Amino acid sequence: QDFKDLRALCLSQGLLFEDATFPAHISSIGPTLLPEEKLWQIQWKRPTELQRNPYLIKDGVSRFDIMQGEIGDCWMLAALGSLTLRKQFLENVLPKDQGFQDDYAGIFHFRFWQYGEWVDVVIDDRLPFLNGRYLSVHPRTSNEFWPSLLEKAYAKLRGSYQNLNGGYLSDALVDLTGGVQVQFSLKDPPPDLEEILRAADKSRCLMGCSTSGQSRRNIELRNGIVQGHAYTVTGAVKIPYKNGWKHIIRIWNPWGHGEWKGPWSDDSPQWDRVEPKYREALLRNKDDGEFWMSCKNFQEQFSWLYICNNTP
Repeated sequence: QDFKDLRALCLSQGLLFEDATFPAHISSIGPTLLPEEKLWQIQWKRPTELQRNPYLIKDGVSRFDIMQGEIGDCWMLAALGSLTLRKQFLENVLPKDQGFQDDYAGIFHFRFWQYGEWVDVVIDDRLPFLNGRYLSVHPRTSNEFWPSLLEKAYAKLRGSYQNLNGGYLSDALVDLTGGVQVQFSLKDPPPDLEEILRAADKSRCLMGCSTSGQSRRNIELRNGIVQGHAYTVTGAVKIPYKNGWKHIIRIWNPWGHGEWKGPWSDDSPQWDRVEPKYREALLRNKDDGEFWMSCKNFQEQFSWLYICNNTP
C-alpha cells in the first residue's frame, strides 16, 4: 500500500481511509485474545471521535506517553520505550509526514525492519475499545495517539493484536532498529556487567530486561517487581555514595506505573546520602513506572538483559 497515493485519493474524495487489509473486525483482534462474548462487544473508534483536538505527537515523544493496555505486549512496548530515548532511530519508525492537523484522512504509516529491509505499514486510525476502555496501549495524555497507532501498525505486521500477546523483547528491538542485539543471562552474568551497562548507555544503545516466570505472567511481587514481564533499561550511572562509588540502574515499566520498592527506589533512604546535585539530576519521585536500583538487586530480580545498536 502506498501511503501518499492512498491519502491523496481519500483527500480528493473527502473520505476517511478504511483499511480492507486490516479491517475494524474481530479478525484483526484474533480469535483467542478475549472470550468470544467480549470479542463481539469490541467497538472501533477514531481519535477524532474520542477527542476534539487529537495529536499524533504532543510535546515530543517520550516513554511516559505509553501505558500498556489489555494486550500482553510489554515485550514490544519495552523496546518502544527504549526507542523514544534514541531519536536517530525513532524518526525511521515514526515518519513525520502525517498528523491530525494537516491533510488528515484517517490514514497513518509506520516503518519496521523485517528480513533485511524497512517495510512501510499503512493503517487506518480506528482503534479497538471494550466497554469504553482502550484494548490497545492507551495514551497518558488523552489526546496524543502515536503509541496506539504505532502498536496497531505492529499488530498488522504480525497479523493480529493477538500475535502481540507475548513475544521476545530481542525481536522487537531489532524490528524497531534494524540493529544487532546481544543478550546476557543475569543468572550467570559477565564479571564486568556494570561496565557493560554504562558503556551501552554511553554509546546510546537500546536496552531492555525481563523477569522470569512465563507460567506466572504479570504476578506483582511484594517488592514491586512483576514476574514474566519486560522492562526498559533507561540509564546506568556511577555516583559518589558514602565513601566510594555506587553503580545504579534506571528501569521503566511499560504499564506506566508499578515500581520497585527496595533500595534506591523513589522513597528509599539511600537518596538521603547522595549529594543534592546528583539527587536532583537523577531522581524523579513520581508513580510513572520508572525507578532506580543497585546492580546487585538488578541481577537478583531480572533474568535477562538485552542490548541493541545499529552496529555490533
